[in-house]
Amino acid sequence: MTAVPFGGSPASPLALDITGLTKTFTANRALDGVDLQIAAGEVHALLGENGSGKSTLIKVLSGYHRPDPGGLVLLGGRLLDFGLPHTSYQLGARFVHQDLGLVEDCSITDNLAFGAGFPTRFGTVNGRQAQRRARTALEAMGLDLDPKSAVARLSPAQKTGVAVARALLPDAGHPARLLVLDEPTARLPEEEVEQLMAIVRAVAARDIGIRYVTHRLDEVFDIAQRATVLRDGRRVATEPIAGLTRQGLLRHLFGDKLEKAHHPLEQADAKLTPVLRVSDLHSEALRGLDLEVRPGEILGVAGVTGSGREALCATVFGARTHDQGRVELGGKLLPAMRPDVSIASGVAYIPAERKLTGCFVDLAARENVSIASLKDVWRFPFLRRRTEAKMVTGWFERLDVRPVKNIDTPMSSFSGGNQQKIIYGKWFQRQPVLFLLDEPTQGVDVGAKGELHQALFDAARGGAGVLVSSTDVDELATISDRIVVLAGGRVVATLSGADINVHAITRAALGITDVDELDPSVLDPSLLDSSRLDSSRLDSSRLDSSRLDSSRLDSSRLDSSLLDSTVLDSTKEDGPHT
Repeated sequence: MTAVPFGGSPASPLALDITGLTKTFTANRALDGVDLQIAAGEVHALLGENGSGKSTLIKVLSGYHRPDPGGLVLLGGRLLDFGLPHTSYQLGARFVHQDLGLVEDCSITDNLAFGAGFPTRFGTVNGRQAQRRARTALEAMGLDLDPKSAVARLSPAQKTGVAVARALLPDAGHPARLLVLDEPTARLPEEEVEQLMAIVRAVAARDIGIRYVTHRLDEVFDIAQRATVLRDGRRVATEPIAGLTRQGLLRHLFGDKLEKAHHPLEQADAKLTPVLRVSDLHSEALRGLDLEVRPGEILGVAGVTGSGREALCATVFGARTHDQGRVELGGKLLPAMRPDVSIASGVAYIPAERKLTGCFVDLAARENVSIASLKDVWRFPFLRRRTEAKMVTGWFERLDVRPVKNIDTPMSSFSGGNQQKIIYGKWFQRQPVLFLLDEPTQGVDVGAKGELHQALFDAARGGAGVLVSSTDVDELATISDRIVVLAGGRVVATLSGADINVHAITRAALGITDVDELDPSVLDPSLLDSSRLDSSRLDSSRLDSSRLDSSRLDSSRLDSSLLDSTVLDSTKEDGPHT
C-alpha cells in the first residue's frame, strides 16, 4: 500500500508544490530559492521572523507579485501562471488574510455572495437560495449561525469562520485545493482560538491542504503536521511536528542570535510615591478599581475577556471615559477624556489595535516617530528635516528596526514587529514617566518580542512605571514585578514574587481558590470551559503540560458546541516588506 502523508488519498496530487521560488525587490531578495510542498489534507505551518518572506510568498501565490524567472509552482499538480489572480483561483488556491475583508453591516449571506455572486431566479436575486447556500457553507465549518445575522454581531472567531466559509464556497469548475491562512489568530481573543482550530481541522478533513502562517508556537504544535521555517527569504528547515521540540523550532527560527530577555533584578521601592494611582474607578467596564504603579515597576494586568482588563489602559490614558473615581500621575489628577493632558504630563499609551489607533499607516516611519515630539524638530516656520531624520535613525538603531535606512518608508510596508518598534520609538522620544501598554507584543514574532521586552526593562530601570495589560499569561509571568488580576471590573487578586506563575494567574482569573479544583499538570486550559466541560469529549492524549498555554483561557466565551468530536484529531511584506 502506498503511504499517504497527512491524510491525503493515494491519488491526490500535492496541494502545493513550490520549487526554486525567488523574488527580488531592487536590492532586496525577499525570497531566495524557496522549496515547499503541502499534501492534500495537511496542515502545514509556515513560520519566520517578521521580514522573513512569508507575506511575499503569499502574494506570489495569489498573483499579486510575479517572481523572478526560474521558479515553479504547482497547485493540485497544475502549473501556476504567475501574476494572474484569476489563475490562482482557478487552480484551487483560496486565501484568508489578516484583514478578513468582511462588510460588518451586511448579513452573513450577503458577505458570502459578494465573492461568489448572488443566485438569481427570473432575473432577480433568489434570497432563499442564497440563505440555503450560506447555511450549508457555515455548517461545513461547524458554525451554527443564522445566515441573516449581521457580521458585526459575530465574535472574532465566528467572523474568521465566515471568511473561511466564503473562501471555500463550492465551485464545481474550480474546486478548492489549498487554503492559505495568514495569521488567523493575530486579532483573535485567546479564548476563541480553539474554536478556530476546530474549523481548521474540519477543512483539512475535506482533503484541502492548509498553509497556516502564525507567530504562535503553541498553535503550531496543536494543529500542524509539519512546519517550514523561513529566515531572510530562505527555507532553513521543514520538519514533522512529531519529531520537533519547542527549543528546536526556536533554533530554526533564530539560530544563535536569540537571547532570552531577562527580568530586571531590581525591585521597585515600595516607599516611593506611586507614579500612577487609580482610586475607585468606575466606567462601563470598571467597577471601583484600585491599583498603583511605582517608579521602576512593571505591573501586569490579567483577566478574561469582559473582566475590564481590555478597557483599563485606554481609560487611564483618557481615550475612554469614566464615571467616577480618580486617576493620579505623580499625585496630580488626570482628567477624564483628556489624552492631550496625559501626553503632556508624561504618559505613553500603546493600544492593542496599532494599525487603527496606534499609528498612521499611510505616513512614513519618520513622521510616525516625530509626530509626538514636534517641538524637538520644529523651528519657526520650518520643520528641521535633518534633525528629524537623525532622531528617527537613532531610534531605528536602538530598537533594531530593519532596514535602518528606511525611515521614509510608509508604516504599512513594515512588518508587525517593526511597526511596534517604531511606535515604541515614538513614545521613548518623549521620555515618559508612565507606559500604558495594551497587548504590547500582539502579532509580533518571538525575536522581536524579546527585544520589546528588553526595551521595557530599560524604561523601568530608568525610573518609569510600566503597566502591561495582556492576554498572554506567559508574557505577564515573564516580565512583571507584580500582577493584578481583574474580574467584574475590580482587582480580585494580586500576585508578586514567587507567586507569579502561569497557573496562579489562570486560577485567579477563573476565580478558583482551591488548588485541587484545577490540576495544571494534566489539563490544557485552552480546552477548558468550566460551564460546559464534558470529560467524554476531551482528548487526554493531546493534553501535554509542556505546551500548556493558559493565555487562551476565557471560560465565559469558549463555545464548546463548535468542538465537534468528528473533526478533533485523537491520535506584510510588500516589495520589500521590512
